[in-house]
This record gives sequence, structure tokens and C-alpha cells, in this order.
Amino acid sequence: MTAPDGSTFDPLLDLMVERVVHVSPERAWAAWTDPDHVRQWYAPAPGMISECEIDLRPGGVFRFVPRQPDGVENPITCCYLEVVPHHRLVWTDALMPGYRPSPTGFFTAVMTLEPRGDATLCTTVAMHRNATDRNHHADMGFHDGWGTVLDQLGAYAPTM
Repeated sequence: MTAPDGSTFDPLLDLMVERVVHVSPERAWAAWTDPDHVRQWYAPAPGMISECEIDLRPGGVFRFVPRQPDGVENPITCCYLEVVPHHRLVWTDALMPGYRPSPTGFFTAVMTLEPRGDATLCTTVAMHRNATDRNHHADMGFHDGWGTVLDQLGAYAPTM
């Protein structure tokens, strides 16, 4: 199977969610790449993002701290691998900023934005090294979580 960005999607290793967001790719890009915007929509409600740091370049940091309603926080630090303005972001938790190996990473995310008239198709793919990691990510609620987050992006982006 081919993913929207032309890469090979492996259903045994990858998970994917898509949503149409009723804003331009430029506005969707701003929502994905500005820490102030990311904090507004990136955690499934009623959770929130308490901190966000972005150094938008290959090797740069994408760090965010989801906070659950009970106050539990789970800091996540990723490294950007590819940055194509208004079209594609690739990041991984398998590497730390500066491409330093991470001891705990298990996925690489590919996010693409494709114009659809006055809207944008936003696709996120999580790639995993093995089926165990993929299934664990699915069991953690990947589809519901990412689906909720992309729905929140769709509600937030027009108001930016």
C-alpha cells in the first residue's frame, strides 16, 4: 500500500489517521509548527499540552509535555528528520535532538498536508520497527487519540 506522500505504508508496522481540515496548508502548518498553537490542540481533551518546544529544522527538537486531567505529565522529546514547509514534517522519538540516539524511542511520525480546494488533507503515519511496537501503540489508543487530536486541529485552526 502506498501512503499519501508516496512512501510505502506497511499495515503490519504502521498506523495511519487522516482528516480534512478546513483551512489552507499554510494555516495548518502554522498550527503544527508554532508552540503556542500546538499547546491549544495537540493533546486529546480533556488533557492538555503544558509545555512545547520546537526547533523547526532537521536535527531540531520537538518536545512537548502532555498533562492528563489528574495532573500526570509524560514529557516526550523527539528529533525532526525532515521539514518541508506547508507540506511535510517527519519526527522520531528514536532520536534526540542533534540525532543523538534515544534509549526509549519506538516510532517515527510522518505528517503530510495536501491541498483539497479550500481545505487541507492532514495525514499522520506512525512507523514502528516491529509489529509488537505497532500493536502496543494501537493498544495505547493511537487511532482514537490521533483522531481526536486531528479533530481538535480542525476545530482550532480556523480560529487562529
